[in-house]
Amino acid sequence: MSSTHIHSAVVLWQRGEHAFVDQRYSRAHLWRFDGGLEVAASSSPQVVPVPLSDASAVDPEEAFVASLASCHMLWFLSLAAARGFCVDRYEDNAAGVMAPDAAGNLWIAEVCLRPAVRFAGASQPTRNELDALHHAAHEACFIARSVRSALRCEPVYDGVAAA
Repeated sequence: MSSTHIHSAVVLWQRGEHAFVDQRYSRAHLWRFDGGLEVAASSSPQVVPVPLSDASAVDPEEAFVASLASCHMLWFLSLAAARGFCVDRYEDNAAGVMAPDAAGNLWIAEVCLRPAVRFAGASQPTRNELDALHHAAHEACFIARSVRSALRCEPVYDGVAAA
């Protein structure tokens, strides 16, 4: 089995009735994935104002943050299960910060993950074990290893013992 994987997505935009060259065209478009899921996408309304953006659609910046959070979560769940911890719920209120770089170009300079994890059963991780799980998940995450943005993880420790 090859260790090379190809991941693809179709991004579809159509001009419709808009003149285009006046910059007053819709930025709404469609993402289509290999499993058949279609997601409404658009530029961020913080970058291109409504009505030229669709505020109800996913924008690339949100998708970037979500992909980092999702990858971290999937690795965390796998590692927790391997260590005998039963996860009941995982919620991450992740956020990305867009800021200018040294040349003045905007980029997502930092993403902060804020996972809150609830465990079931008698085997509950200590705070140190939880931190170690998050660290291992970060190290394993394909997406985190693929970006230059700073990536912080600030776990929420509700109900987790200190040591």
